[in-house]
Amino acid sequence: MALYLTRVPARCRYQVRRLNDDPPRTQLLEAVARQLLRSEAVASSRIEGFELSHRKLAEAAFDPEDTSINARTVLGNVRAMDEAIRFASQQRDLTVTEIRTIHRRLFGGTRDAAISGVIRNSQNWIGGRDTPWGARFIPVPEDQVTGLLDDLCRFAARDDLSAIAQAAIVHAQFETIHPFSDGNGRVGRSLIQLVLRRRGLAPYYVPPVSLVLSANYQEYERGLTTFREEQVEEWCGIFARAVTIACRGAAELATRIDELKDRWRKQAGALRADSAAAKLIELLPVQPVVDLRTVEDALGVSDEAARLGIARLESAGVLSELTKRKRGRAWECVGLFALLDSFERLVTTPAGATARDRRAPRRTRRPSEVEST
Repeated sequence: MALYLTRVPARCRYQVRRLNDDPPRTQLLEAVARQLLRSEAVASSRIEGFELSHRKLAEAAFDPEDTSINARTVLGNVRAMDEAIRFASQQRDLTVTEIRTIHRRLFGGTRDAAISGVIRNSQNWIGGRDTPWGARFIPVPEDQVTGLLDDLCRFAARDDLSAIAQAAIVHAQFETIHPFSDGNGRVGRSLIQLVLRRRGLAPYYVPPVSLVLSANYQEYERGLTTFREEQVEEWCGIFARAVTIACRGAAELATRIDELKDRWRKQAGALRADSAAAKLIELLPVQPVVDLRTVEDALGVSDEAARLGIARLESAGVLSELTKRKRGRAWECVGLFALLDSFERLVTTPAGATARDRRAPRRTRRPSEVEST
């Protein structure tokens, strides 16, 4: 077991390093990194039964006040992922305080804001009804939570084992502790990215491992169960396969976003490199929904230049107006959301499956799966 944890498995580490080595130019790096993080957050939320398309997420990020409950929930997951990656980028050791901060980012601004960052002080369980009888999983008693979280943080600070195995174990152990009344799965999957970033294995790109896990939920759940039965090696193998698939798909996404930008440039015709339209093409994969003020602020151009840039790309079919009104107009880029949907199908399609089988994973949350306290 010890040897496995230090070397697990070489091909998986290679795929993560290959994804992050020799990153492309700054504009594409930011675009791909942002979309990978959003894909990870969408998929992590989907595992918990919260459905949201990439288009709806982009619209919600553009106007957070005018959003559905699901959109606010997924936006919270994006914030939680952002917090985990920001903290890990500072190369600091994980603490219980930081875990609680990630949880606060997850629930801040939602209808469940009152529980944000609050470690449970009663027994909880998954499945069943008003009692743990018939529950699918019963976590550790509440009086053990704080001590086990401290131990988890010490384990996350180690650097003498494979980062892949460490991320797998941190996630599985966090889910076993289940320290919060809700949101444990999403926080736990944020910790995967925190470990990979802190260990320097994924300094630029987030492998969208939740996307793969959501498409193979039964295997994911079985893997967590085997971990709790002390079959750690089997769980690490399941996790490593998911990371490998996620990295391959992420590399493909980078290529496809670059190709999409080339197609937009051809549609727009000859553009000066310093024109607002040319700069806007670089911005769109990062900010796929824009208005006049967004373009002015992001590109540092005048009101007139922003108007001309938007008009040029709209007439070329690169932008499509969302609002259809004179004031408060907004536009979305054409083609990015379809690309992200096809990326999900690519990553979640089993080997040997036909094109008919390629559909983004969906999982509906059933009442029996809601956490109880």
